[in-house]
Amino acid sequence: MEPTNNTKDRITWHLACTVDAIPADGGGCALVEGKQIAIFNFARRGAWYATDNQCPHRQQMAVSRGMIGSQGGEPKVACPFHKKVFSLENGQCLNDESYKINTFPVMIKENQVYIGL
Repeated sequence: MEPTNNTKDRITWHLACTVDAIPADGGGCALVEGKQIAIFNFARRGAWYATDNQCPHRQQMAVSRGMIGSQGGEPKVACPFHKKVFSLENGQCLNDESYKINTFPVMIKENQVYIGL
């Protein structure tokens, strides 16, 4: 499978986990190059996403435990603590323009999840 996010920059792929480590329609967290990355298996959409795990609102490492869904057709995740909602495609906070998280490309190959940095 090809990467699910487009990028023009050169990226390096890092093995994060196995496909089975991330629940369908849920998230998990992996330490990639010393950085906590939230990984989401949005099975209902047939897509994988990766973002910062740290919510910029209160600097809590919790995004991977948030609920995923869609808003106006855009995939999103809601931080479980204060309900800041972030686009899984571009990281922009959908309910407070002053916040944004990084997003990362995801590649699934031979039942392994790779994150591009």
